Amino acid sequence: MKKNTNPWAWVPTLYFAEGIPYVLVNTVSVIMFKKMGMSNGDVAMFTGLLYLPWVIKPLWSPFVDIIRTKRWWTVAMQLLMTAAMLLGAFSLPGLSPQTIASGQAPVSPFIATLVIFWVTAFASATHDIAADGYYMLALDQRQQSFFVGIRSTFYRLATIFGQGALVFIAGLIETSSGNIPFAWTATLVICAVIFGIMALYHTFILPRPASDSPHVSPSGRSGQAAEIFREFGRTFATFFTKRHIWLALAFMLLYRLPEAFLVKMLNPFLLDPVASGGLGLSTEQVGLVYGTVGVAALTVGGILGGMAAARWGLKKVLWPMALSLAIPCSVFLYLGMAQPENLWMICTCVALDQFGYGFGFTAYMLYLIMFSDGEFKTAHYSLCTAFMAMSMMIPGMFAGYLQEWLGYVGFFWMVMVCCIATVAVTAFVKVDSAFGKKSGESKAE
Repeated sequence: MKKNTNPWAWVPTLYFAEGIPYVLVNTVSVIMFKKMGMSNGDVAMFTGLLYLPWVIKPLWSPFVDIIRTKRWWTVAMQLLMTAAMLLGAFSLPGLSPQTIASGQAPVSPFIATLVIFWVTAFASATHDIAADGYYMLALDQRQQSFFVGIRSTFYRLATIFGQGALVFIAGLIETSSGNIPFAWTATLVICAVIFGIMALYHTFILPRPASDSPHVSPSGRSGQAAEIFREFGRTFATFFTKRHIWLALAFMLLYRLPEAFLVKMLNPFLLDPVASGGLGLSTEQVGLVYGTVGVAALTVGGILGGMAAARWGLKKVLWPMALSLAIPCSVFLYLGMAQPENLWMICTCVALDQFGYGFGFTAYMLYLIMFSDGEFKTAHYSLCTAFMAMSMMIPGMFAGYLQEWLGYVGFFWMVMVCCIATVAVTAFVKVDSAFGKKSGESKAE
């Protein structure tokens, strides 16, 4: 394929493909294992561990440059994830309806599925590295700027497809067949087929830019690897000697603490029966409420957050964004106490929370960009995103056990208490006064 292939032919599909495995591993898996009878504590712990590849991906990202091209890594990881999705579909245990209904299915029958999801997670994290690097090599700066909104849109569409369409399909099959394991096997097969078609499409359509080549020949890889280790050590050391580093790490780890706990228990809360403190929604209703309405509200919040930051700068919007991330969590306290049956009321509450999260998350991402600025901007931003993933992984792993101990209402009260952490780190963090504005010089505060 010629290197001047129209970017419209591959940028949308590339970022749609980047989003699918991430949402499958980190969100859809929560619903799947919950519906398969795993307890809330085990669901949160084992799906929380699936975040790990995104936490540690800076450790191997430099070597994607050494071994093969970015294009090769992108296509190879897509093919690997297609195979993993198919294997995952047929690794699901055929548990009895009684075991599933108990909500206390042991983890042991799911070991093979969890291992396959781990492979998918590592392949997805590697794909993120390669695809983002490939995007910068295959497009000039003008094209990169033009398509940045397109790639974000199609990544969000992948989220809606995963959390919305796939979950909705699983619910329809579950309702029509009465067989939950079969429903999820069929859904994963459908996902694998769609993803596989995209992988084959990219095999032929992705251009081959001249700049996309391994940094060294195979004979020189060992020396280059040693040099990269030395350079990584230097970037790592300079990161931890940055000004206000400990305040920055506190902000990275605690700003999203309420949402980190909440997000792992949101779907189980929607699915659990009313008698257990949940809302008793069906699988397809969850696909509509959280996977479609929620993601749409999240996207709108993010867009408006970006517009606000560009207009007023990060410092002026930091407090409104922090409060918009924290305060809307209270809608789940209301839902837990009232347990409304009205689907539109539930949709409205979820939309409010997700809109607030999308708006408030903008400040978080802008802060990471600001803090990464300097000589090792790319490497330091990669380290910041590792802490970003860690901020979701660690609370999420224990969210299920805390919910089982406290009950849903008690858990949501705990989430509201965690909002204090968001307020505290926002009060102390240091922000450039004009960072994020379209024009004007930044002045450190």
